[in-house]
Amino acid sequence: MKNRYHSQSLGFLYLLPILFSLFCFLPRQAQSQTSEATQATPSAELQALPENFPSQASVTEVDVPADLWTRIRRGFAMPDLQVDLVQEREQWYANRPDYIERMTARSSKYLYHIVEELERRGMPTELALLPFIESAFNPQAVSSARASGMWQFMPRTGKDFDLKQNAFRDDRRDVLASTRAALDYLQRLYGMFGDWHLALAAYNWGEGNVGKAVNRNQKAGQAVAYTDLRMPAETRLYVPKLQAMKNLIANPQDKGIQLPTIPNHPYFQSVPLPRDMDVALVARLAEVPLEDFKALNPSAHRPVLLAGGTPQILLPWDNADIFERNKAAYGGRLASWTVWVAPKNMKVLEAAKKVGMSEEDMRNVNKIPPRMLIKAGSALLVPRTGKQDNDVATKVADNGQLNLAPEMVLRKQTVKARKKDTVTSLAQRYKVAAADVAKWNNVSTDAVLKPGQKIMLMLPAKGRVKTASARKTHKH
Repeated sequence: MKNRYHSQSLGFLYLLPILFSLFCFLPRQAQSQTSEATQATPSAELQALPENFPSQASVTEVDVPADLWTRIRRGFAMPDLQVDLVQEREQWYANRPDYIERMTARSSKYLYHIVEELERRGMPTELALLPFIESAFNPQAVSSARASGMWQFMPRTGKDFDLKQNAFRDDRRDVLASTRAALDYLQRLYGMFGDWHLALAAYNWGEGNVGKAVNRNQKAGQAVAYTDLRMPAETRLYVPKLQAMKNLIANPQDKGIQLPTIPNHPYFQSVPLPRDMDVALVARLAEVPLEDFKALNPSAHRPVLLAGGTPQILLPWDNADIFERNKAAYGGRLASWTVWVAPKNMKVLEAAKKVGMSEEDMRNVNKIPPRMLIKAGSALLVPRTGKQDNDVATKVADNGQLNLAPEMVLRKQTVKARKKDTVTSLAQRYKVAAADVAKWNNVSTDAVLKPGQKIMLMLPAKGRVKTASARKTHKH
């Protein structure tokens, strides 16, 4: 120790001449400012800390809950709804512990992100429980009314909130996009009605319907709280369901409910997708079960992910680095599918032959129902050939649509030729090809027909004429 300090002292002495020289070469203004600063701060010497100065041990610790349920409870900010329906729903949930267990287990993948977003926006954390009511936290859920995803967006409302719905992805199922849209919508509804219960009623029933119900009560001089409005039974039960779930989360032990532990840290992280990749390959490289990958990326409802339309994917937190390492080391083909755009209206069989697929495979992978035609401009998934390695263009990947039309049903009909009829004139009259008429009747296309001669044609089937009672419309 002595030798080390001695050598340091000598080193400092060697530096003194150099420092003096540098000072001499400083501009006079800088020297005077330095001198003035030194004179102006004579008290800049180190002084002892006062005895009452707080020690490190007395610094206040931030109380961060280890469990996400605790964090959610602390953010409850909506007024409680006190109606009999709440107790009824509480009991309904309490009598179904298996159902509660499945829902809460599914929610563990998504709740942290939702709570983070709610807190960032300053919104009540009760709203993190809304997907329990909407979809039982199933991002693949589809209702009979075509609402989709864990927040249950209808197609039109989804488009209003910039949720893409095309041939290759449906953002109503996307965890990040649908959560952003749902919270945007709820914030807008709260701004309209100034009441969270009314905002929730509007989320379920529609803002126009709630607005009319409020106006109706105001004109009648009646109160306009949630419990005062006349509304459908589903909406009447909607907020009590959420209140019941809130009560169960607040005091699960009172109802004999066992909540799974959900740590208060992110479950997933976003990872860039630089190239088109098969869904199964992404899951394999990430070392994630395929079903778990689909649960985090439910908008990917095709066997391939197109980077032009899906620039990022979600992976469990610990698997993101694994995916990047394995992808860097992987030398095989990344995608076995590409997109083909139909040049004209085509039957499914015709399109399948064009791209080297069976009709069954074409229907299955593109979800084409029976008796439908593919319309021109439709974007369809087809196998990549051995030489193809280009990614699908962003314009197609992000906007491609599959447009279908009912396939025309033809039925055999027999007609009688008129005087001077030919195959060509008869074909023109019935708007069919002369070559087809000749083939159906085993004659030449220039044949002259005899008056009254029976000719077989394949003509579009005509629907039955509706009776007056069948034409009546019904309001929904």
